[in-house]
Amino acid sequence: MTQLEKAVKFQALHARPGAFVIPNPWDAGSARILSALGFEALATTSAGLAFALGRRDGEGAISRDETLANAKLIAEATDLPVAADLENGFGDAPEAAAQTIRLAAGAGLVGGSIEDATGNADRPIYDFTRAVERVAAAVEAARALPFPFTFVARAENFLHGRPDLDDTIRRLQAFEAAGADALFAPGLPGIEAIRTVCAAVGKPVNVVMGLKGMTYSVADLAAAGVRRISLGSALARAALGGFVRAAQEISEHGTFGFADQALPFAQANDFMSHGSGDR
Repeated sequence: MTQLEKAVKFQALHARPGAFVIPNPWDAGSARILSALGFEALATTSAGLAFALGRRDGEGAISRDETLANAKLIAEATDLPVAADLENGFGDAPEAAAQTIRLAAGAGLVGGSIEDATGNADRPIYDFTRAVERVAAAVEAARALPFPFTFVARAENFLHGRPDLDDTIRRLQAFEAAGADALFAPGLPGIEAIRTVCAAVGKPVNVVMGLKGMTYSVADLAAAGVRRISLGSALARAALGGFVRAAQEISEHGTFGFADQALPFAQANDFMSHGSGDR
């Protein structure tokens, strides 16, 4: 598929009724596996990449070049539409957000998200006006592309010690008015807050799942108004969980029972031949 075809397909996923799941590979191999398992689109994970590079997750842990190089490898490994976690756009100025969108498109991506978190612990969230200016600049850059780049604007209050639902909704509504194609407020405390956010805006809302204690199903979230469900670093952490349990069994017990649950070599090898959603 061409980038235009992927972009149009991705746009259509957001327009259809119900909710779709967009899982988050952290490298080309995990992207191929998710493609083979029948998912319809993929999104990168900044935390998953940080862990793969042996770094703690956090603002500044990964550079824009590293993020986009990894995203390019993922996009090239699959025929599915791929969007990216573009953190805060890798700069404070609106032009930094705009340039990141242009570079993301050049890496083969058809969508991406930019958050309103500063990376500064003393001032974790951009003030309202600057946050909206950054979204507007990113939207302008996306609209100038020769294909429909799906831009997601993120309101990060709940991840940074500011559990203010009213301000979060105010920001999401302003981001929608500035032209964002979809909206995301990670860390909402429960289904009622999710339902309130979905009812307050007119654009598709993304919700992240795979967090401990968040057991809502796709059907539950769709009924609340969610249109898109991502997983953040959950799959990367699930893989690391299996790895750690296997290594601990060896180091603590001297046994190798983990191999009974490991993905068979032939199956793992076969997954790597799948660049599309074909099973």
